[in-house]
Amino acid sequence: MEQPFDRLLRDAITARGLSLERLHARLSQRGIKVSLASLSNWQRGKCRPERSQSLRALHALEEILSLPGDTLIASLGPPRPRGRWVSHVPGAVPYRDLCPEAGSLQRLLAEIKNATDGQLSVLSYHDHFTIGAERDERAVRTRAVFQARADGVDRHVAIHYNERSRLPEEQSTGFCRPGRVKKDEAAGLTALELLFDRPLRAGETYVVEYEFRYRGRGPESSFYNRWFRFPAHAYLLTVQFAPGVTPVRCFRTLQPTTATPPTDVAELRLSWDAAHIADTELRPGVHGIRWEWA
Repeated sequence: MEQPFDRLLRDAITARGLSLERLHARLSQRGIKVSLASLSNWQRGKCRPERSQSLRALHALEEILSLPGDTLIASLGPPRPRGRWVSHVPGAVPYRDLCPEAGSLQRLLAEIKNATDGQLSVLSYHDHFTIGAERDERAVRTRAVFQARADGVDRHVAIHYNERSRLPEEQSTGFCRPGRVKKDEAAGLTALELLFDRPLRAGETYVVEYEFRYRGRGPESSFYNRWFRFPAHAYLLTVQFAPGVTPVRCFRTLQPTTATPPTDVAELRLSWDAAHIADTELRPGVHGIRWEWA
């Protein structure tokens, strides 16, 4: 069981045999200004570091206390929501309107202590979905560009869902560090925490890459969807088919909520064994591509 931030910090300080005064001095030597009162309150659980300077101090504390990188950051969880931008992002919809396994997803996000909803605007997503020679899902690779709505946000949680309850065996990341991974095999859900290299300032942009993949033959697949809880400026989805398994038809699909069935919006042209959709100013909902082999 993962330790909460205050206990982890307190135990690490005790293990190193450092007083708070000595810890404060070591931080000051690095040019990091954190008061003795703050250090005391952090380890007692009376408050938590959230400002940019405080989060910078956590990285220094990990080095001073000989903790693995991002140990304190990961145990802290994301910043507490602040302000009306968190309570309501115009047009936002809850996961229960998008995810067939919303209850399980909310449980996984709670285990990661995720509270990032609304803290990052989606500037763009690019999903590249690969179909193998046996008409199976092999991998989905994503590049996402975010913009911080407020100071201090330092992570994102990526979600993979497979309706056949086959979880990908491997995950990889780029321009970020992998954090906690939570899975529910029965629900077909994987939640992967992506840790940024620094807390962002309001208005700052950040790029992450991540991939979910199967080592061998993956589950059979006839569609790929992305859930959009919030409006997005741009979305590109490419589906690449292995030679010899190119479908006879592909369609762009849209599902505003799980209360309504998916709708074929348009038939897509295939080129180089691939199909794609590209759009801007997307509304929340389920956007994707489905295909038919016969």
